[in-house]
Amino acid sequence: MLDSTGLRGILPALVTPVQSDDTIDVKAADALFSWLKQQGVDGVVPLGGTGEYGALSRSERNRFVEMSAKAMAGCGPVVPGVLDTGFHDALGAARDFAAAGADALLVITPYYTNPTQAGIRDYFLRYADNSPLPILIYEIPYRTRIAIDPDVMHELSRHERIIGMKACNTDMYHYLRVVAGADTSFTVLSGEDTLFPLHVAAGAKGGIVVTANLLPRTWRRLFDLASSGKTEEALALHRELMPLMNLAFAETNPGPMKSVMDLIGVDAPQMLMPLRQPKTELRDALRQEYSRLLDRFEKAA
Repeated sequence: MLDSTGLRGILPALVTPVQSDDTIDVKAADALFSWLKQQGVDGVVPLGGTGEYGALSRSERNRFVEMSAKAMAGCGPVVPGVLDTGFHDALGAARDFAAAGADALLVITPYYTNPTQAGIRDYFLRYADNSPLPILIYEIPYRTRIAIDPDVMHELSRHERIIGMKACNTDMYHYLRVVAGADTSFTVLSGEDTLFPLHVAAGAKGGIVVTANLLPRTWRRLFDLASSGKTEEALALHRELMPLMNLAFAETNPGPMKSVMDLIGVDAPQMLMPLRQPKTELRDALRQEYSRLLDRFEKAA
């Protein structure tokens, strides 16, 4: 069973290629997995926000996890997101995803109900006790409107089945407090493309990275620099990626990125309601910036 030592490096937060009837585009999904394996990613994270979890039917979620597990067998862990609002639905997803071949689960902070910190702690402890798979905590307060207190995260990090977290809190001091007191058996992964080198320099063992769908080898190079103490070089490379990130997140993710995935052989720009395809001007600018970075970094790698 996966433990925290298996969570390292670059794990792209996958887009979900879909057809016009909101079902998985199998041909495009196969192309995506082929591309990522060829580029040497360290694992994949399907069905997070980038994967449009809430807009997919339950059956299609299960189907995509099964496809991910089969495609990535022997090539790194598959850690699907669980973004349900209620405990029992979230635990049902855990059982479904375990049956589909997932290695661990990325479980979001309970939201909408406005829980107390004690309630958040109780939720994750009960979930971990009942989950068929180890879990990572998905803290993303700009989506859930609630942050997990570092002291609570420290307590959760000591649970043997809570093996890590995806850190999307953009408050760097909050992040530093979490890392400072987390158990040694607990792996912190950066969840912010925009803060990745800082997160790694401060203790993250890798990242769940959105734009690594497009530039996996460049993100791997950035991780290698940051994790080996070459922070100045890592920051310089990260600055090169800023224009791409600005465009990729200029409209709600994953719209912009899905619109250019054909550049890596994944032709499935369809979005799921209520998200829409990005403006043409944004798509064209992103294509141009990607081509610049491809020529500068990926082709030379």
